[in-house]
Amino acid sequence: MSGETGAEAHYRALESLYAAAPINRLFQSRLEIDGEGVSRIHFTVDPMHFHAAGAAHGTTYFKMLDDAAFYAANSLVNDFFLLTTAFNLLLTRPMKEGPVTAEGRWVNGRRRVLVADARLIDAEGEEVARGTGTFMRSRIPLTTLPGYARL
Repeated sequence: MSGETGAEAHYRALESLYAAAPINRLFQSRLEIDGEGVSRIHFTVDPMHFHAAGAAHGTTYFKMLDDAAFYAANSLVNDFFLLTTAFNLLLTRPMKEGPVTAEGRWVNGRRRVLVADARLIDAEGEEVARGTGTFMRSRIPLTTLPGYARL
């Protein structure tokens, strides 16, 4: 990380911010931002995330789709934290225990409101869900948040 500047430093700082969020202690997951407007979260569905019928509860779908879309959008904004203002979900298959990847992609907007979508891919390569979110710039500077550190 040492010596990175500009966009790459911002991406690594967002990855650090994700890792520092208290909610992520409940999910074994790791964020990757490889370029502007894209993100990937690798996570593992654990039986503790299951509803009574033995598959992942909808909160797991929402959390990972929202996070992937959010970080894809926030990769384009290097000064302020974004806030989710709306999110639509389509759940197409049950998620069982094991590895899943959330892929986020910026769609539109760069000023105050940004739109991004995401999809969840299970270990067999099947899409299990997709979602689209609307994100708006907050007044919270990224540099004031624990975990966001540009090295």
